[in-house]
Amino acid sequence: MKFQKYIVAAAFILYSSIGFAQQQSLFTTYRYNMNLVNPAYAGLDRKTLFSSTFRNQWTGINEAPQTQALSFGTPVGKNLGVGLSMMYDKTFIEKQTLVGVDISYKVQAGPLTDLYFGIKAGGNSYNVNTSGLETYNIQSDPALNSISQFNPNVGLGVVLNNEKYYIALSVPAVLNTKRAKNNNEYAFAASNRPHVYLSSGYNYAFGSSAELVLKPSFMARYVEGAPVSVDINTMLQIDKFFEIGGTYRIDRAFAGIAGLTISKLLTIGYAYEVSTRNELASAGNTNEFFLRFKM
Repeated sequence: MKFQKYIVAAAFILYSSIGFAQQQSLFTTYRYNMNLVNPAYAGLDRKTLFSSTFRNQWTGINEAPQTQALSFGTPVGKNLGVGLSMMYDKTFIEKQTLVGVDISYKVQAGPLTDLYFGIKAGGNSYNVNTSGLETYNIQSDPALNSISQFNPNVGLGVVLNNEKYYIALSVPAVLNTKRAKNNNEYAFAASNRPHVYLSSGYNYAFGSSAELVLKPSFMARYVEGAPVSVDINTMLQIDKFFEIGGTYRIDRAFAGIAGLTISKLLTIGYAYEVSTRNELASAGNTNEFFLRFKM
């Protein structure tokens, strides 16, 4: 029965890779952790920001994807910002860790509007451990050798930021790197292709006291060979300490999101995501938690 569980898990992972071409992890609560995909957010608004996110996908499937992310950004000098972003992703026998150092530069574009340019330098540590696989062969298949490698990369981003709105465009990994390679005359064809992220949001305050703020936003992701993925998000902020809303990921999922600001420094939140695809009806739902410090 253990072998059957591996087959089921592998089938869902294959579906995720082929059907969605999701080579880089995504988060429903993207607005709370933007410099994971855009280095221009490091030190944005002269704020020091630390964010952490944990995503447990498809809870009904053994060895389903799990993703943990950390990001940090702070201003340095008048127009510079620096930061660090890390993401660990585990799916069945595959693990990868992305690490990047972020640098941003601010240019004043108007009285209340700033333009930020960012660069990310780092890489991806990629590992496939095939020792736990079971096959029908008595002897091990040499094509199933474990793989461990590091791929350096560089990313670029830009953000136009205003008190009421933002527009952001980024490619967090510009280089088309191999996730596996030709080893001992056995070819491994998987590769990481550059992902393009476009996002925008607006803050609409009700009344002069701004006790209620409506925050619609979207994030679009594009990678060659796959349909464009778009998250449409709307949050309602109440008295600056509580946010509630939801997200619709076109043709894939919808989610409910809640965030609570415990103090001026600390915000915690949760997202509950449900797939809209019949193929994933038995996969279970997705839980996502986030924590943010802002100073």
